[in-house]
Amino acid sequence: MSEPDLVLLHAPSVYDFRKKSILYGPVSDLIPSTTVFEMYPIGFTTIAEYLERYGIRVRIVNLALHMLRDHRFDVEAYVRRLKPRAFGIDLHWLPHAHGALEVARIVKEAHPEIPLILGGFSATYFHKELIIRPEVDYVIRGDSAEAPMLQLMRHICADRRRERRPSLEDIPNLTWKDTNGQVYSNPVSYVPENLDHVLIDYSYVVKAVVRYRDLIGFVPVHGWLRYPITAALTCRGCTHNCRTCGGSATAFHRVFNRQQPAFRAPEDLARDIRDIGRFSQGPIFVLGDIRQAGPDYAERFLQAIQNANKPLILEIFNPASRDFLMKIGQAVPGFTLEISPESHDEEVRAAFGRHYSNQAMEETIAYALEAGCRRVDIFFMIGLPGQTYQSVLDTAAYCDYLIRHFNRDDKARVCPFISPLAPFLDPGSLAFEEPEKYGYRLFCRSLEEHRQALVQPSWKYVLNYETQWMDRGEIVASTYEVGLRFNHIKAKHGLIDPHIAETTERRIRKAIHLIRQIDDIVTIADEKRRTKLLAALKPQVDMANLSTVCDKRELELPGKPLRLNLPRAATIVLQR
Repeated sequence: MSEPDLVLLHAPSVYDFRKKSILYGPVSDLIPSTTVFEMYPIGFTTIAEYLERYGIRVRIVNLALHMLRDHRFDVEAYVRRLKPRAFGIDLHWLPHAHGALEVARIVKEAHPEIPLILGGFSATYFHKELIIRPEVDYVIRGDSAEAPMLQLMRHICADRRRERRPSLEDIPNLTWKDTNGQVYSNPVSYVPENLDHVLIDYSYVVKAVVRYRDLIGFVPVHGWLRYPITAALTCRGCTHNCRTCGGSATAFHRVFNRQQPAFRAPEDLARDIRDIGRFSQGPIFVLGDIRQAGPDYAERFLQAIQNANKPLILEIFNPASRDFLMKIGQAVPGFTLEISPESHDEEVRAAFGRHYSNQAMEETIAYALEAGCRRVDIFFMIGLPGQTYQSVLDTAAYCDYLIRHFNRDDKARVCPFISPLAPFLDPGSLAFEEPEKYGYRLFCRSLEEHRQALVQPSWKYVLNYETQWMDRGEIVASTYEVGLRFNHIKAKHGLIDPHIAETTERRIRKAIHLIRQIDDIVTIADEKRRTKLLAALKPQVDMANLSTVCDKRELELPGKPLRLNLPRAATIVLQR
């Protein structure tokens, strides 16, 4: 088995999660990954496919998943066995600040001579802080790393490939240091206007699994083989300015030099979805509102996806017309729709950056169900500008009304969810850059401060913010209380099984008890005693971390068991 040129490593959120006692709270209840955040970014797949197209061999290794599945998995020994020309580590979202840097240290200790590259949203924001660390050789900045990474790999591999070695000074978006430690930051000048160069080609993953004989290293998230949800990418960038989002229009402009979103051609997007369906029967989540590029884009996509017969999940960022939703229903029968009003309170919603009424949202829900929508998932958040403790609780009453109003035929057609804005406000977001203006107080600013926050004993102390309306303790308390109310409401209306509701309530009440215990322990002055008491709680904490305010399976679409089409996947390998 030949060695790859580039190994892309995905680290857990906290490297020491197998040893440390940390009550993570409901930070990952509403996403596919666990509290370890083992889902690697979709950019790993696009970078790998792009580099392979030009003869650079790439291997993805999901270290987080290996560590999650096997508590005896030896990361250091595994890394020592790898011998690529370069290593890459994602620091995309800030919850990986601890794990990514610890894995980087392990890599550099094992292979001091092999270049180490970091990239991602958070790496871009903190590139100056990263590059001065001894373990980091390069940082690829911007939202599109494919072409700069190819140039950098050609620089690194030039001797083997007998090609002209690109000069580091000429590689766009690159932060680097010379042999004397002098730091250089090339301009973020590679900002593609479209995504024609990007392929969401999961057949690369299938082939790479065979090539490297490592299925788990390529699996994107725990439980994926049972419920193989995948994603299709519409764009990079956004037309909206939600206050806490590091992927907002302002953040893309300020941090990534993107003036406007870059879209994937709608026909190519439809082809990606059809290709995914060749080997997977699982749902496909279309990332981004297909209306962002205008009505023509949406029309072309819906025309191209006709008769695809794939379980699609579409998200919309604001209310939609009846005509638009009817067209979706005709093109994608049985689609699932997601919308995130964030709060039931229209004033809080507007303060967050989403300007529409409850009436408009409810009309959208009605139109979607009329169009044959299989399910409408509605997501609410805790920790918003103007949001009080009572406002959080009032969200539960509004969701009770929505369920009663729309689920009249005893089917779970409307499913509400709620979770805290945790653990961090995103760097680059409006609220992070101007916290006082939006009613926030930040506890962390630098990458190092966030790295240290991640190993605090409970998510109450990990939060990098509080608001004028709720401190960290109130954010935590309101999350658990509204979680209990949501759980009761869903059980009452038959959205969840009574056994699941009972189990969820026990978990929430256990988490409340653990938070209080941890609050008492952290006041103990004796560090050794404090550490011993926290360690004794770890078995209970680990159980409480499985899910908190809801059972993660509530996110899954009902129906027959989903699976990978492994014979078809093998055919793909033979054909390409």
